[in-house]
Amino acid sequence: MPRIPAAARPPANGPGVAGGPAPRAPPPGRPRAAPPAGPRREGVACARSAGTQDGAVSEPSDTPRARAQAFLAGCAAEVEEALGRWLPAPPDGAPRLAEAMRYSLAAGGKRLRPALALATSRCLGGADERVLPFACALELVHTYSLIHDDLPAMDDDDLRRGRPTSHKVFGEALAILAGDALHSAAFQILLTHTPDAGLARDLGRELAEAAGHAGMVGGQVEDLTLDRRTADLERLERMHRAKTGALLLAAVRGGALAAHAPEPIRTALEAYGRSLGLAFQIADDLLDETGTPEQLGKTPGKDRAHEKLTYVSLEGLAGARARLLIERDRALGALAPVPGSGLLADLVRFVAAREA
Repeated sequence: MPRIPAAARPPANGPGVAGGPAPRAPPPGRPRAAPPAGPRREGVACARSAGTQDGAVSEPSDTPRARAQAFLAGCAAEVEEALGRWLPAPPDGAPRLAEAMRYSLAAGGKRLRPALALATSRCLGGADERVLPFACALELVHTYSLIHDDLPAMDDDDLRRGRPTSHKVFGEALAILAGDALHSAAFQILLTHTPDAGLARDLGRELAEAAGHAGMVGGQVEDLTLDRRTADLERLERMHRAKTGALLLAAVRGGALAAHAPEPIRTALEAYGRSLGLAFQIADDLLDETGTPEQLGKTPGKDRAHEKLTYVSLEGLAGARARLLIERDRALGALAPVPGSGLLADLVRFVAAREA
């Protein structure tokens, strides 16, 4: 089957949601582990913008945003290369299913969740090969959730990452099944390619808990049933800690597990991950109000049109921006005892100032 063409990501430059203080120096880079031998599967490489538009002034390379973007690009390439090797070969009877799976994977995105797992492991001196299968599994679960999120029974969206959503291209039934298959493939890759059986078990449990009824799926259910007329900030935060924050926190926790982080460091990193997850969601709520389809790669204004409960609907634009900065600073403060955490600091600043 021919390689599925990838959609270009929206430009990475432009005004962000929020700024931040000067970062700590990033940790020294670590060489990527050589990929294991094995048959090469059909890839999922994505076309990626260089980050500047024609005629635009390039951002200095030594800023938190530039460092985070460079790291995210490197992690995306590493994850996509691994997925090209590890995704199961398409079964003889379902080539269209394999195409649907790769269509959504190849649509781009920041690959933030796998990048957080890799960054956490690296800052603690961990080896990439111990956490890379988990990083890939995170991206597969996230992508399946986006396919299902966009369905008419859920958020009913026609655009994702700058191109038609899966159900618009393949129909609702195949989109649902593609999401199901990506979910299964996530655990197959994690359990097959993690080099330590005990670590594979622990990371599998971490991912299952984050993605299940008490995490991402449970948060989605609450989002569908929440009445904005009677909701408050506490319920909104609980919903987003599950729906959005659980996978982001799992990425950090999994990276720490793979690197054998001691308990005090794991506790600090969990506080970082919780605040980063809320910061990500608040930025998402702000961008839904202020972004454009070209900027976001999806339809803006959907939250307000569907009368969804968001940080903007509860606190207004100014209040949501202020809360975003609070969560960013909490995440930065949590990193104080974590050695070599400059890259993690860059990533939460990037999340707070993102424009897509």
